Amino acid sequence: MLLPFPPARPILWRMTQTLPTYLKHHFLIAMPHMDDPRFAHTVIYLCEHNEDGAMGLVINQPSGLNLGDVLEQTAPELSVPRTVSDRVVFNGGPVQSERGFVLHRGPQQWESSLDLGPLQLTTSRDILLDMSSGSGPEDIFVALGYTGWEAGQLDQELADNVWLSCPADYQILFELAAEQRLDAAARHLGIDLSLLTSQAGHA
Repeated sequence: MLLPFPPARPILWRMTQTLPTYLKHHFLIAMPHMDDPRFAHTVIYLCEHNEDGAMGLVINQPSGLNLGDVLEQTAPELSVPRTVSDRVVFNGGPVQSERGFVLHRGPQQWESSLDLGPLQLTTSRDILLDMSSGSGPEDIFVALGYTGWEAGQLDQELADNVWLSCPADYQILFELAAEQRLDAAARHLGIDLSLLTSQAGHA
């Protein structure tokens, strides 16, 4: 059973207070030789990256659930329009995979919203209630779970050429179909992933 969205994690708040931001608001693109099957062929949006570590959401792995499925378990009393219930819910990563995260645009904040700069990350149930009534944000990305790195861990993976990186493109994040996002993110770098080998460098 999916749990109601929890308050924002203290570690995420602490990380937003720390500078420099490194690759915050960048995409990570898994290199073809990625040997962790959980992250093979993935694109990750980095919500935060600094000296304390990094946190991101995989944006191209649909969970098999839609928002209607989540709301049926967390707020069964709601009557949800199809435009909301049909939205895809993604596997954001292996950490706290039963928890929900909503990445969205807009100045409005909910009970547990973290201001990430151009976007916000909300983890409280009230955003789902507003979405069900049509008053939530238009541009949203919903995921269960997140991907996390300890201090220095992502930096080492980047040095080991495990990931490519490029500035995030919000059209890719909010508009493209899941199966198009990997190639689109690579094209954003001017790269054809099929031509890369295990010796290729990273951006």
